[in-house]
Amino acid sequence: MSSSDPKPGPPPPAPESPAMPPSTWAKRTGFRPKFSGETTASDSGQLSLPAATQSESQPDLEAGQPRLRRPPVSAAANGATDKDKNEKPPPPPPPPPSAALMKRRRDSDGVSGRSNGPGSGDPVRRPNRVEETVEVLPQRMDEDLVARNSHIKYGLRDTPGLVPIGFYGLQQYLSMLGSLILVPLVIVPAMGGSHEDIANVVSTVLFVCGITTLLHTSFGSRLPSIQGPSFVFLAPVLGIINSPEFQGLNGNNNFKHIMRELQGAIIVGSAFQAVLGYSGLMSLILRLINPVVVAPTIAAVGLSFYSYGFPLVGKCLEIGVVQILLVVIFALYLRKISVLSHRVFLIYAVPLSLAITWGAAFLLTSAGAYTYKGCDPNVPVSNVVSSYCRKYMTRMKYCRVDTSQALRSAPWFRFPYPLQWGVPIFTWKMSVVMCVISIIASVDSVGSYHASSLLAASMPPTPGVVSRAIGLEGFASVLAGLWGTGAGSTTLTENVHTIAVAKMGSRRVVELGACVLVVLSLVGKVGGFIASIPQVMVASLLCFMWAMFTALGLSNLRYSEAGSSRNIIIVGLSLFCSLSVPAYFQQYGVSPNSNLSVPSYYQPYIVASHGPFKSQYKGVNYVVNTLLSMNMVIAFIMAVVLDNTVPGSKQERGVYVWSDSETVTREPVLAKDYELPFRVGRFFRWIKWVGI
Repeated sequence: MSSSDPKPGPPPPAPESPAMPPSTWAKRTGFRPKFSGETTASDSGQLSLPAATQSESQPDLEAGQPRLRRPPVSAAANGATDKDKNEKPPPPPPPPPSAALMKRRRDSDGVSGRSNGPGSGDPVRRPNRVEETVEVLPQRMDEDLVARNSHIKYGLRDTPGLVPIGFYGLQQYLSMLGSLILVPLVIVPAMGGSHEDIANVVSTVLFVCGITTLLHTSFGSRLPSIQGPSFVFLAPVLGIINSPEFQGLNGNNNFKHIMRELQGAIIVGSAFQAVLGYSGLMSLILRLINPVVVAPTIAAVGLSFYSYGFPLVGKCLEIGVVQILLVVIFALYLRKISVLSHRVFLIYAVPLSLAITWGAAFLLTSAGAYTYKGCDPNVPVSNVVSSYCRKYMTRMKYCRVDTSQALRSAPWFRFPYPLQWGVPIFTWKMSVVMCVISIIASVDSVGSYHASSLLAASMPPTPGVVSRAIGLEGFASVLAGLWGTGAGSTTLTENVHTIAVAKMGSRRVVELGACVLVVLSLVGKVGGFIASIPQVMVASLLCFMWAMFTALGLSNLRYSEAGSSRNIIIVGLSLFCSLSVPAYFQQYGVSPNSNLSVPSYYQPYIVASHGPFKSQYKGVNYVVNTLLSMNMVIAFIMAVVLDNTVPGSKQERGVYVWSDSETVTREPVLAKDYELPFRVGRFFRWIKWVGI
């Protein structure tokens, strides 16, 4: 062989295929995750590895879609000098399939793919140069859908058999039991309601949740999202309940009057949210809402109730602490244990821990552990004369399971009807507070839509679908106000966690469960049974639920560059100010004119008329002091202002990239996921801002 003959080398690269437009929203974002231990600084202040050190096949766990990366070809391999490469870097040719397969095998065996050229084992000598990586796009839509939905058993439009639908539907709502019932179990006693009132409100909540969930899956976002009384509404509701103007009322009159005030405020705030969605204004607000805004806002909701959780658990430590330990053990230590291919302990952590603790408390009560001679647990503390009984009254009230007569007095059949508490009372100052809270509830829902679409749908909803969903949530909250649930209705963030764990994204499952919920709401004994849960157990479950709510809020940062110094400062400032600024306002809550019988964990919510902001208009004082004493409002204001004024790239901010009209024409599967049923959408084709 002569010296002029070419030396044997790698086979020539395959001809490049024509440029293919991004076929999914994840590819259009251009997001490239960065990991710890990186050596190269990016423009956002975060460190990143050279592309050659990254694995060629990197699974996207959130979207369930593998990201294939082609290794860059160095200058030595192309026969180019460093100078020529710096002046005009040519696009790296793709390696042949055999080379890619060999590289995948080397990566799976733990062999580094860092090289200067084919056959070279030298490490990269220029680590400070950020090399571009290219994603290999699937050639057919069916391949893309298979890759995207490989992590879930049933997709959004799948219809499993009757048995799987029933099983998974029961699973969905049992796992969401805490989110559905804990809000009425907190607010009704705060309003002075009896156990019978608690049972009636719980039945009403179940009924409204079923109806609104069916409406949302049919005419809203059409994602498998459960609607219910969100914790977002809890702080403003407690603020209204503990207003000084209601302290003079007592007994059942207090409960009904405050409930009518809440109904009026919820109806006005929900109508404002409906207008926000159906008018298309939500599409404009979406430009200001990104993961860096959603994360601290939702996290502040969970952190704001720390004064309620363990102080109430301490009323009966042997019951409350055991409840917390059980739910933590089930959700964390036993989460990987499967029974019949289902992670029972992780999915049913809340109902299992509640059943076990309730059974233990029942046995202790029956054994006489909380029975004291001559003392009646049903006598109010204010009427107890004996110092001996007064000493044990707290333990009898919070540890015994037979102090509630709700189950015994509840009827077998009761139909929740609108205006059952009376005609709503409309007060402008409370309505303004609820209008602001409806915006924050919309922020919570936007984050839930994004996370749910990653799990269940083929693509994210368009801005029009998001606006339509927010408008329907406002209409659903109007129904909640008319029926009198005590809180507005919104998408429950905890449902995203349930979808991810159960791997069930079918909307049929959620719809069947909603129908079962409506049927159960008609059985009065169900509401009475839930109302008889001891208050200590409620507080124990809330310690877990609020912590989970906080974590779910912060988990939105995974859609942005969580390690960016910009985002770290914004989130840190927002969270700190959300705790510190309300503490300044809440210190004015205790005044000589306030009712000292209000429990300590309700003191932060009586700041409305005693805050530091004072003007000649008492209504303005009420609105400003109430809003600025709420943690989530401060977090939202700080995050929105900072995230939209501090410079940052789209990838760094994690800007939500929603589907657009071009995507709809290119991928008709999007229309099948989000189009309205029964050809309803054809009547709204002229309203482009709330359509696909």
